[in-house]
Amino acid sequence: MSTQYECLKSADLYAEAFGVAPPEKLPGKEVWPRQPGLFIRKAFVPGQPAAEPFAEPGAEPSAEPACEAAAPAAPASTLVLELAQGQFGLVPTWVKSASDAKLRSTKLAVTRYETMSTATPTRETWLKAQRCIIPMQAFFEDDWRTRKAVPTRIARVDGKPMGVAGLWERWTQDGEEIISFTLLTVNANSHALMNRYGQNGNEKRMPAILNEGAWSAWLTAPLDKAREFMRAYPANLLLANPVQKK
Repeated sequence: MSTQYECLKSADLYAEAFGVAPPEKLPGKEVWPRQPGLFIRKAFVPGQPAAEPFAEPGAEPSAEPACEAAAPAAPASTLVLELAQGQFGLVPTWVKSASDAKLRSTKLAVTRYETMSTATPTRETWLKAQRCIIPMQAFFEDDWRTRKAVPTRIARVDGKPMGVAGLWERWTQDGEEIISFTLLTVNANSHALMNRYGQNGNEKRMPAILNEGAWSAWLTAPLDKAREFMRAYPANLLLANPVQKK
């Protein structure tokens, strides 16, 4: 799938839609790999564990929807969200140099949710429960149905911001730090809208767009419940329009 998306239209939307303090400065209108972007994560609160206890990767998820409670050691009322800036394209903690980090990040801008807990670049991040929400106004895909790539902008029908599930990481070495993030994707082969995009013969993918009521729950759910949020967003709630070239 495409690795390009559109940021929110104004700083105030971050507060209105996600309940976080607006940024002092907006990033560029669109974000590509290795460029700075904004994401929302669970802020550290004194007395609250930095991460939930680990669960066995093979544990069976419950059939019930994940609740919005935080880790058992802290009440849900202590949840504080913060807006952070990072590089679009995950940099694993074991990368040995900043130059290597830049090379790897282009390939780790998006991550298949099916492999996030087993793939070497994201396994540690997943186990540390470093989940995030990536605010975006729209994302872009190429429509190949005419055998020629037609850039297409995909947004919510109501025009409201989308919150996409992601993972974030902090890489440090010799006093240098890189904060980075990756967005998670789900299969869209049978999706009424998204199965139109991407080259023929390839698996269709789409961002893991979260329901508005699930944003806090995604950040706080126990590890064995978090996979339940990885679902395709309803096609009738999305709108696709070809991008007009200037």
